[in-house]
Amino acid sequence: MSRRLEIILGPTAVGKTGYAIRRALELGSPVISCDSRQIYKELKIGTAVPSEEELSAVQHYFIRCEPVTRNYTAGIYEAEALELVNRLFAEGHETLVMCGGSMLYIDAFCHGLDDFPEVPLQLREHLMECLQSEGVEVLAQHLKELDPVSYEELDLSNGQRVIRALEVSMYTGQPFSSFKTRSFKQRDFEMVKIGLERPREQLYERINARVLQMMDQGLEEEARAMLPYRDLPALQTVGYRELFEYFDGACTLEQAVRHIQSSTRHYAKRQLTWWRRDADIRWIPA
Repeated sequence: MSRRLEIILGPTAVGKTGYAIRRALELGSPVISCDSRQIYKELKIGTAVPSEEELSAVQHYFIRCEPVTRNYTAGIYEAEALELVNRLFAEGHETLVMCGGSMLYIDAFCHGLDDFPEVPLQLREHLMECLQSEGVEVLAQHLKELDPVSYEELDLSNGQRVIRALEVSMYTGQPFSSFKTRSFKQRDFEMVKIGLERPREQLYERINARVLQMMDQGLEEEARAMLPYRDLPALQTVGYRELFEYFDGACTLEQAVRHIQSSTRHYAKRQLTWWRRDADIRWIPA
């Protein structure tokens, strides 16, 4: 195929942004972000969006373009990103650069999403109430009983993801994971996945340092401004959840910062676990 899309992926803080910009400049391509949190206008510091200098180096798409009040999903991203990619190819680009660390968004774009059944709103509202009153750990244990596969795969600190898997399992009587048919949709362009990696100790040092840098840049103030929206899906995000706990008096600021660092390291580990199963990824040193 003459039309080619390079997808730069890897764990958080590995150095994807800089690599993608250098590659885009070489190819004369924009950078198409594939990050489920950098898409929100109000979330700048905590999502590590590219700097103003980086944004001015090449054109970026899907960066800070949606309000946190919009429930932007992987399905919406799949449709909008495909439309953009096809338009850019039609305009004459032969090779495009996509960059991001959102596993579900990348999977949705590359292969399409499975069709999950609609669930009654009353069940979802009930589970949301349980989340508020009992905590995500109780829901996660219930999910473990109904669908141990999803229990092992999901980010169990993300209440929205746990509720989604649990509601489908409860409503249908079948495990949420059983609806993942993996019948891949075909794309009419070549996709090349390039994974960036670093030694674990080095990656964890970068994560810890970046969290401290975010705090210096004003992450606490940014999170405080988001307090009215804390229950929205967009705010079920590492860096904001921990600071909300600090605002609630559940921990000190120092403890919240350590929690952010720990949660981010765990997230990086989950990203790598997810992608190690994909034999199509070509891994290179960052």
